[in-house]
Amino acid sequence: MDLSYTETQEMLRDTLARFLADTYSFEARQKMLDSAEGRDPGIWKALSSELGLTCAPFAEELGGMGGGATENMIMMEELGKVIAIEPWLQTVVIGGGALRASGGALAEATIPAIISGDALIAFAYAEPQGRYNLADIGTSAKKDGAGYVLNGHKAVVYAAPWATHLLVTARTGGGRREREGVEMFLVEANSPGISRRDYPTVDGFRASEVYFENVSVPAEAMLSGGIDLVEQVVDEATMAVCAEATGIARTMLAQTVEYTGQRKQFGQPIGKFQSLQHRMADMLVEAEQIASMALMGTLKLDAPAAERKAAVSMCKAKVSRSLKFVGQSAIQTHGGIGITMELGIGHYFKRSTMIENQFGGADHHFERYEALTLPA
Repeated sequence: MDLSYTETQEMLRDTLARFLADTYSFEARQKMLDSAEGRDPGIWKALSSELGLTCAPFAEELGGMGGGATENMIMMEELGKVIAIEPWLQTVVIGGGALRASGGALAEATIPAIISGDALIAFAYAEPQGRYNLADIGTSAKKDGAGYVLNGHKAVVYAAPWATHLLVTARTGGGRREREGVEMFLVEANSPGISRRDYPTVDGFRASEVYFENVSVPAEAMLSGGIDLVEQVVDEATMAVCAEATGIARTMLAQTVEYTGQRKQFGQPIGKFQSLQHRMADMLVEAEQIASMALMGTLKLDAPAAERKAAVSMCKAKVSRSLKFVGQSAIQTHGGIGITMELGIGHYFKRSTMIENQFGGADHHFERYEALTLPA
């Protein structure tokens, strides 16, 4: 199997890497976090309308480049290297992925807006009681004439303060935790009846508690696919954060190696101490395993559902464990300065800690893998 990237994919990586090198220094990122909006909207417009990178994973007939999950993996890795706070995961991977899989008039109308940068999507799926059970949904979507009425509460909705649309999971029928009756709706974020409580997250993003009170949505706002589509989208998102973890782990390793070459004790750089050399060698092994698992899982996203789910869970379980090791080793090697706001390594560690459990931690995915692969 040829695992090398195409010329176009390498071009996409180089374009994004050069752009981020010019715009996403640690100081520039800190200014974004300290701003009222928590980001620089001009960067997203540059990524979309100026550089045209948001078109990479979409079909050519919708204005895209004909790519897919591999292109998203490449982009997420580069974004991870600078711990970018851009809503690529929420808008392009999740929102665009759901629309691409569902198809129809809604996709034809919205995907071009994603590509142009005019549509920002937040994924409103998590609920306080739900844990990682995607079918444990209390938000209801009751039939009302030709459309539906949404009522409920969604928690920790990343990018919701910036979103033009919310991709909402809701129950049209069935009992609590039943797979039957779970659907997704694409709802305009400024629809009457939607309220938010916005807050910064520990890893630098902005998120919201989103409340729906008698929110009317048309029938055509429903995506086709039900719970199977929700699971597919979350699996794609899981592999995207694994790709982000690749960029984060490699950067934490590079910063640790650089620091140990500068910090001196007993008249010599601490990087010459054999115990620290062993630790950094172990960090390198784990970082490369993260990269390998991210690639393997991404290539399995087009496999049959059971095979895809098992591969994703195997990858996320390993990535969560490896990323934890790399992050903790980086902080321990830096010492107290590693957790200060003034040094970048602590901010990488915060994001890596969130990724460990995003869309399910190691224990959850070990259990899911066991349920999928072992006989009952």
